[in-house]
Amino acid sequence: MSEPRPRIALYSLGGTIASTAAASETGVAPQLTADDLLRAVPKLGQIAQIDAVQARQVPGGDLTLHDLVAVAAQITQSFVDGAIGAVVTQGTDTIEESAFALGILVASPKPVVVTGAMRNPTLPGADGPANLLAAVQVASSPEAQGLGCVVVLNDEIHANRFVRKTHTTSTSAFRSPLTGPIGWVHEGRPRVVARHSPHVHADIAPATEIPPVALLKVGIGADSRLLGEILGLGYAGLVVEGFGGGHVPGSLAPMLGELAARMPVVLASRTGSGEVLRETYGFVGSESDLFKRGLISAGLLDGLKSRVLLSLLLASGASRDAIAKSFAEMSD
Repeated sequence: MSEPRPRIALYSLGGTIASTAAASETGVAPQLTADDLLRAVPKLGQIAQIDAVQARQVPGGDLTLHDLVAVAAQITQSFVDGAIGAVVTQGTDTIEESAFALGILVASPKPVVVTGAMRNPTLPGADGPANLLAAVQVASSPEAQGLGCVVVLNDEIHANRFVRKTHTTSTSAFRSPLTGPIGWVHEGRPRVVARHSPHVHADIAPATEIPPVALLKVGIGADSRLLGEILGLGYAGLVVEGFGGGHVPGSLAPMLGELAARMPVVLASRTGSGEVLRETYGFVGSESDLFKRGLISAGLLDGLKSRVLLSLLLASGASRDAIAKSFAEMSD
């Protein structure tokens, strides 16, 4: 007697993987349903019993943190109902942020796997079916237990904390510059060669208001005009992507200190890889100077993920000290 197939919950949010052409449109747009995606990969039924849910039908750039809070609640309920893992398909434009958010929002050792496609189904060599197959193989594998939320594309398994979209069109666009992938899928079997433990969880109800957080990338010759508008525009927090190890022009330092006295201000690096320094430089606008002015270190998180974490922590009601502690834990 064969063993029962594991239950996997599939949540389709739209994106390139679900995009096809319509007679009245130029180009493609998300139109394929979760059931359509399943029908394109008949082998899935041999691997798992899949409960398909059409959660959204939008491009990746139209997803919001409110959407992800709602999807996280659905995933959590599916785990209570017996699913051993979940797969989320969406547009690749925001996968690195969505996967990171879901890792914070879903408090379970059961795996959540986020995937998508770089080539839409109308193109030769469309990668959506292969990515979906690999995602289900990972989600249904004991190897993925305890990993939290991961990203699976191009047969690679990436930790949500480190993965980035690094190319506009390549099927190998998703990479983890700081660490590399934590595993891969080989002959249909997931191989996990490096493990990490999820650190931070934010408990947020779907109806919760998520305070707006600004993201500012510093460039050569940057001035303070945008900083001067942050408070007046109603932002509740700010993430600054500084030069190199966490530096800004000295002229910006006093205003950043003033903002840090009014709201959480997180300092990340615009490089996208490596950790923010703590005490290497001492000039005005250096990392040590900015921390003395009250800024919070993003540690090894980039600006995009720092913004997600700060937004969700603010929505959960976390204090400034709790926010600083959470960012430190993400770098442990």
